[in-house]
Amino acid sequence: MSIIIDTDICTGCKRCIPACPYDALAMEGKKAVRTPACTGCGACLDACKYSAISLAGGQGRIKMDITGFSGIYVFIETLGGAISEGSLEILGKARELADSDAASRKTSRVTAVLPGHALDRMPEELIALGADHVIIIDDPRLAVYRTDYYTRVITDVIREKMPEIILFGATPLGRDLAPRIANRIKTGLTADCTGLSLCSKDGILLQTRPAFGGNIMATIVCPDNRPQMATVRPGVMRRAKRDSNRIGTTETMALTLGKKDDLIRHVEVVENTKDAIDFEDARIIIAGGRGIKGPEGFELLGKLAAALGARIGATRAAVEAGWISRAHQIGQTGKTVRPDLYIACGVSGSIQHMAGVMGAGRIIAVNSDRNAPICEMADETYVGDLFSILPELTREITERKTTAA
Repeated sequence: MSIIIDTDICTGCKRCIPACPYDALAMEGKKAVRTPACTGCGACLDACKYSAISLAGGQGRIKMDITGFSGIYVFIETLGGAISEGSLEILGKARELADSDAASRKTSRVTAVLPGHALDRMPEELIALGADHVIIIDDPRLAVYRTDYYTRVITDVIREKMPEIILFGATPLGRDLAPRIANRIKTGLTADCTGLSLCSKDGILLQTRPAFGGNIMATIVCPDNRPQMATVRPGVMRRAKRDSNRIGTTETMALTLGKKDDLIRHVEVVENTKDAIDFEDARIIIAGGRGIKGPEGFELLGKLAAALGARIGATRAAVEAGWISRAHQIGQTGKTVRPDLYIACGVSGSIQHMAGVMGAGRIIAVNSDRNAPICEMADETYVGDLFSILPELTREITERKTTAA
């Protein structure tokens, strides 16, 4: 599909030229023309106030009626009978958006969508942490995540309730579920967001995420379809403060399945515990990068981590070099962490890696290159040979702990 420019109507105002994201429009004489780079995306249609541009076939830019949609909804993921920390972080962000100056009637109410089984006091907890309303779908068939069941029930919620925005965690479950729902209801989805805000002009959701290999941060919008959908990386938002005096409402919905929604046979659940690294409650993380130079460098980090009671992280470069398992990887393609203290040893500080540590309370860099990007981002930087610094630091910490005991 491509655009058609009516040269009899075109005034040569050039408003359409910057509107094209592909630089596919140009001027010939005093008229706008399309070039072979045109993809037919339709971004230029609204820019032309003279209606001189249309899509071949006469469809124009396809828009849905979005007037009846309202509310910010959060999909609540449960793990082992408890609400996941990532879901609570997103709920906190939803509360922040709803309370912001940019919020409107469409985005002032937060609803938590809670599927599962034996949910006990979870609705009460969700209200205390920011939800105005909780939709409960309690069914034994939802006790263990199944793509077909969860897709059906959340799609039913969206079609009945018509949320303006719905947010999911960018977890393995969320990354499986959200795209299926977006495809089923024919709306857009922005994956792995690290920032969310509402536009001060029209209240539309501004969804920020790394793009082009993490080299830039892109802000993405979904202007023509609803709900606006996004998955959010765990660890980049903060949960709201618990308020046991908050008052909210609840309602119950049922899981209704059709023949096409029961095509998977669930056999068993096998928990993957091999090399599992839990960074969620880590107060101190020590990470190694390419400057560690090999597995022996991570042995030094291990001794320091033992002295500090810290966990060990790594950059993608160190993991791909085979120096440490992928379970330790932190960054855009690894885990997002939020420790009180992050010690980066031999880490250059690429955008891709730093996207995973933006929530750290304090960053200390140990690097031989004083011009490395990490040195500008760190709260403190120690320039020198880390193979000399780390053993000395480990020895001093161990001695202080021994003296204190």
